[in-house]
Amino acid sequence: MTTPPILSNAAAGTSAAAPAQASPDQAKLKKAAQAFEAVFVRQLIGSMRSASGEGEGLFDSEATKQFQDMADSKTADAMAQKGALHIADMLVKQYGARLAGSAATPATGAQPAAPAASDAKAVK
Repeated sequence: MTTPPILSNAAAGTSAAAPAQASPDQAKLKKAAQAFEAVFVRQLIGSMRSASGEGEGLFDSEATKQFQDMADSKTADAMAQKGALHIADMLVKQYGARLAGSAATPATGAQPAAPAASDAKAVK
């Protein structure tokens, strides 16, 4: 008996909330979100590697460090492409709603209205 994988609410809702046809802006947003996730994962892997505290070994050198960094970068890119951590999905969900909201309003060049006086909090 196998159980289905556990998905977060954000990951489970992304496919249902996605429009049937993605706009070019949505595609750009998804690409930027995946790039952000790749950078984040790269930093995460680098922090984990530096925290491991491995001492100087026989084969440790600048070349080895450079190849490890390149391998870490490829791993991070692959993880972001697959959506392993769902960071890109959450960013697309959050900013996609703003993108859809801004596309729904006509671009008249007018500035947004200032908040009403009742909305402002009094500072004492």
